[in-house]
Amino acid sequence: MTKSTAKKGIFNWIHILIGPILMLLCALLLPESIFPSFDTRCAIGTVAWMAYWWITGPIDYAVTAFLPIVINALFSIVDMSSIISQYASETIILLLGASILTASWEIVGLDKRISATFLGLLGTSLTSHIIFWFLLSTLLSTVLPNAVVCATITPIAVSMLKYVGIKDISKSDIGSLILMTIAWGAGMGGLASPLGGAMNLIVVDYLEELTQAEYMYTDWVIKFLPIMVTLIVSNIVYLLLIKPRNVKLEGSNEYFAKMRSEMGKMSIQEIICLILFVLAALLSFARELHADIFPNLKPAYIFIICAVISFLIKDKNGEKLMKWNQVQTKIVWSLMYVFAGGLAAGKLLTGSGADKCVGDLISNAGLTGGFITILVIVAITIILSDVTSNTATAAVAIPIVIAVVNGMGQNPIPYVFIATIGVNLSYTLPTSVRSIPVGYGMKPSFMFKKGLILTVIVLVLMTVLSWLLMNIGWFDL
Repeated sequence: MTKSTAKKGIFNWIHILIGPILMLLCALLLPESIFPSFDTRCAIGTVAWMAYWWITGPIDYAVTAFLPIVINALFSIVDMSSIISQYASETIILLLGASILTASWEIVGLDKRISATFLGLLGTSLTSHIIFWFLLSTLLSTVLPNAVVCATITPIAVSMLKYVGIKDISKSDIGSLILMTIAWGAGMGGLASPLGGAMNLIVVDYLEELTQAEYMYTDWVIKFLPIMVTLIVSNIVYLLLIKPRNVKLEGSNEYFAKMRSEMGKMSIQEIICLILFVLAALLSFARELHADIFPNLKPAYIFIICAVISFLIKDKNGEKLMKWNQVQTKIVWSLMYVFAGGLAAGKLLTGSGADKCVGDLISNAGLTGGFITILVIVAITIILSDVTSNTATAAVAIPIVIAVVNGMGQNPIPYVFIATIGVNLSYTLPTSVRSIPVGYGMKPSFMFKKGLILTVIVLVLMTVLSWLLMNIGWFDL
């Protein structure tokens, strides 16, 4: 063993030990005046442990995702069934179905055809790819669930990256940047429309309760238009500033055009595999059109149904094209475990009452409205969205904001809109849709370092812009 290897091993063990130490410090030293329950402090400690291991990576990210089960088994913070259910949630089923469908692409060669097509259209400019993937995921997530958007676009980008020689995302800044771009766009785009996610529908319910009138979705689009324009421009500018300099994807437009022509016509197997994936995506996107007819046919089950059908495809020799022993080696299992781990950590926080303790802390902070209140609301909601889900953050934060503002004797509606901004934004930790690029190989430390800077930038921009808009009555109803 070389000295460098031994030194690396020592640092790895240090990182391993720091994780549980963080958890113990939180459980024992967090002030009881703010977090009176041991379960609450333990839940916060678990999230700190997971975040540290995800960022430093002393063990596999998927293994870290099982910590909520371990901690809850030892300390019984919440009912275990609520934790275990996160590892077989609808979103996990959706990701499994999407992973199986895209595994079929590799088997029939469809991944190469799609990759060559995208590369031929976009070229090899990294700038073009960043702008394209960000705007595509942002646009789709304005009317579709963020997880569906990220789960359908990411495998396409991964196939493209493999085709230009980037097979290990963890060792490629270019690959990591493109996948991170998709996740950030999918997470942010939901803010543009009430249809962008369940968190926005929660906000709509509270707005209707406050106004005692139906809330028009067009008004939402108008209210958040300047916010969305600012976010899109600032996010793209930041992504372009951090991209590697003087770097292009391998190949040329002529090369990829030649490759497409050499592939010939699509085989019947390629066509079927493509139809199944497109059908799953379209039916998921058009959920509202068939929800009354098939109330249980949610996107997760659409994808898994199409995945099951893919095992019926025969090759040109009449043999089964998809065999489980082969397919399971191509499924991105770590993607599902990391995603589930984030959900389970959020369940620990909400189930233990840690989120309510944070709410009480805000309530007792002596806020009087104005700039500082806006700053606190945006900061807290962004942080909560990072460590839990956007939906859980909305469910917890919105009623707290209403209560706090009512206590100040002010109109809560502008502050509800402002809180909604933070509810929809999160950039650093591999929870929610941000776990998807991690599942495909991106190191959480890469996203944390890049996302932390963007979080500060966005926090400042959103606070200033929200303050200006509120002063001109933009958020009034």
